Amino acid sequence: MTSPLQLLFETINQASSEADLRSHLAPKLGDYFAAKRSGIFFFDQLKAARKFQNILNVALSIEHNPVARYIAERHTPVHEGLVTSPKAWAVICPRPDHWHVMAGPIIDRGQLVGAVGCTREKSMLAFDTQNLADLSAICLHLSVWAATVRSLHQTATTDCYGNSKAGCLTPREWQIAQLVALGQTNAEIGAELWITENSVKQALKRMFRKLEVSSRAEMVAQLATQNNTHRVPASS
Repeated sequence: MTSPLQLLFETINQASSEADLRSHLAPKLGDYFAAKRSGIFFFDQLKAARKFQNILNVALSIEHNPVARYIAERHTPVHEGLVTSPKAWAVICPRPDHWHVMAGPIIDRGQLVGAVGCTREKSMLAFDTQNLADLSAICLHLSVWAATVRSLHQTATTDCYGNSKAGCLTPREWQIAQLVALGQTNAEIGAELWITENSVKQALKRMFRKLEVSSRAEMVAQLATQNNTHRVPASS
């Protein structure tokens, strides 16, 4: 049986864009961590949007925010209780729905490119070590996503609308395609990737739509002809 944490990993692997992550993953993170608020941020997008300047100047300031400083220096998740006192945190971040804060890094080729975070109100329990361990695993998957899908979209966006459609596949979809090419059944692929057989079936439907094919054989043939220009991304 797939665990709630594995379902989060699957959501990350299925995301084809940052908008997908924000709309599909962020709410699930809030539910998983019983958080009041949750979010996923990529710094280059924040810098490009003027309305987010206050977030950059305050919430992500390594000079004023010890949580942000810890993540920037150590590239590991942290909650406010590890880096400051409740009294000091109330001064740094007086918002009642941010009484407890936990955040982690998104890393792309050694660089901090984003962050994921959750908050709780004062009446709620503080984040604990198990929460940090789970967020660490989530950040690992997000970092792999950033190093593959995000860079792929930056360099091959036009291919998704041009002659080659291989660049539209997510890392998980590439994994499935590789196993299909080896002749494995949906059940065998699910067992190999630790996902359900139905998840494989739904992924194949999405892949067929993206590649505009109607069969497994046609999909494998198309990807084989495009493999010289679109190398299979590293899998998570």
